[in-house]
Amino acid sequence: MGNCFSDVGGGMMAVGGTAPSTSATNQNDASDWYFKSRGIQGLFSQIELSFSATNLLDRDVFSKSDPMVVVYNQERDGAFTEVFRTEVVLNSLNPTWITKYTITYQFEIVQILLFRVFDVDTQFHNVAVKMLKPEEQQYIGEASCALSEIVSKRNRSLTLDLVQREESVPSIHSQHRGKLTVHAEECFSSKTTAEMTLKCLNLESKDLFSKSDPFLVISKVVESGISIPVCKTEVLKNDLNPTWKPVFLNIQQIGSKDCPLAIECFDFNSNRKHELLGKVQKSLADLEKLHSGREGENLFLPNLVGHDNQNKVLKGKLFLEKYCEITQYTFLDYLAGGFELNFMVAVDFTASNGNPRLPDSLHYIDPSGRLNAYQKAIYEVGEVLQFYDADKRFPGWGFGARPIDGPISHCFNLNGSSNNCEVEGIQGIMMAYASALFNVSLAGPTLFGHVINRAAMIASQSLANDAKKYFVLLIITDGVVTDLQETKDALLKASDLPLSILIVGVGGADFKEMEILDADKGERLESSTGRVASRDIVQFVPFRDVQNEGTSVVQSLLAELPTQFLTYMRSREIKPNS
Repeated sequence: MGNCFSDVGGGMMAVGGTAPSTSATNQNDASDWYFKSRGIQGLFSQIELSFSATNLLDRDVFSKSDPMVVVYNQERDGAFTEVFRTEVVLNSLNPTWITKYTITYQFEIVQILLFRVFDVDTQFHNVAVKMLKPEEQQYIGEASCALSEIVSKRNRSLTLDLVQREESVPSIHSQHRGKLTVHAEECFSSKTTAEMTLKCLNLESKDLFSKSDPFLVISKVVESGISIPVCKTEVLKNDLNPTWKPVFLNIQQIGSKDCPLAIECFDFNSNRKHELLGKVQKSLADLEKLHSGREGENLFLPNLVGHDNQNKVLKGKLFLEKYCEITQYTFLDYLAGGFELNFMVAVDFTASNGNPRLPDSLHYIDPSGRLNAYQKAIYEVGEVLQFYDADKRFPGWGFGARPIDGPISHCFNLNGSSNNCEVEGIQGIMMAYASALFNVSLAGPTLFGHVINRAAMIASQSLANDAKKYFVLLIITDGVVTDLQETKDALLKASDLPLSILIVGVGGADFKEMEILDADKGERLESSTGRVASRDIVQFVPFRDVQNEGTSVVQSLLAELPTQFLTYMRSREIKPNS
């Protein structure tokens, strides 16, 4: 989630802050650079799961069951691997276990968990839990769910019916095995965040024909002396006296207000060899004092190995225009407050996709059941987002085709209805898509403006009704948009609404022009009237690139979504329980 720092487009975008923190007017993502450089991306939150059960099946004759929960995680190949065990609660059919399971929640992945409850036989009561063999215990029942099903509940609790495992012989008790309740708590206990507006004066110019293009990287200095980047600012072009947009640092994440921080100022270079303009090393407490005293701190350049130990003090100084401590709510806080993500889909039916009845068409429906690129994108994105939508009724549209006995339409209902665009569930979208292929004539051109405006209208109506909803529009297309400026204008208007837009490019087209819509890859969007987008709401990915890199299209598309959600909520000062 957020912008990659190591290229021109990404580097020129604003990306400061901490992982759960976002600037009020600008995307502000922490440690994006640090994590992405190590192959990690997306929202990662530590979740603590606790367990309780009611009315468990009694497997003992002269006493009640002695239950234990074993947790399994589903791997990529579909197999389940044991990851955790609770303690054994003696003589109870309504146990509450004390031992908790900590798991990393990843928004863009469907994390399937399996819970099995066993009655531990008396002869094993003196054996350590980790040494117990589940196959030697009496099986009570099991249940499974996605982690997102738990965290998306308002109280973060999900109660599941325990059932007989599929491979076992059905028994008379299979309908009465009890209920298991799983409760989630975010481990990130402190939400106190330092908001800082930083500026520098009298920076040295490193460029031959222009001024420097400075940006800041803030790192946590650990005991070993290693610096771990946790925050960075946007790049300001041709500026020796820059003032950057606010950055946010979660105090718990960096340790404490007294932990040392390295603040380095670099001159941005497109060849990625950014040149150090100077640095300071201060704690948050020190920075707070600089702000209150309205003082600046001289930048210095560390001496090279083999030279004397004196750092070179520079005339350039770092100042704090603003320092305050605020409460920053997380994405999971908003889910617990009742906010939903509502999924919408728009499919490209232009003629360049090829005749759907021929195997070389991007729209070809394979009789073997193998999904085409459009179906894969719908299924994989929808599979993740469906858990955050209470009614699971999803609007679906097509564009660039001629419905039967009608003119070319750039926004028609996928289900063929004249007045209702919604379908039931992900399977409903898949069925409506397949049906539409044989009820419309593929045409063109490729226009996005109509479907974006339609989605924006729904988001606007929801906003007017004070609904706790945030909308996600998935556009799947095989070609470069031909109404680029109209699309930009529509996106500019939509950037003020609770809406994000995910674009998947399928087929072999050159999608470089499409990347201008995604602020990760270029300059901020600007309308025909010169207005700049209030925030980045677009994420674009070519389907073939994702496949070639072995990365899930879902992860690439959805990685930025929580940050876009938080940017919107914080820019409007919307609190989880407001």
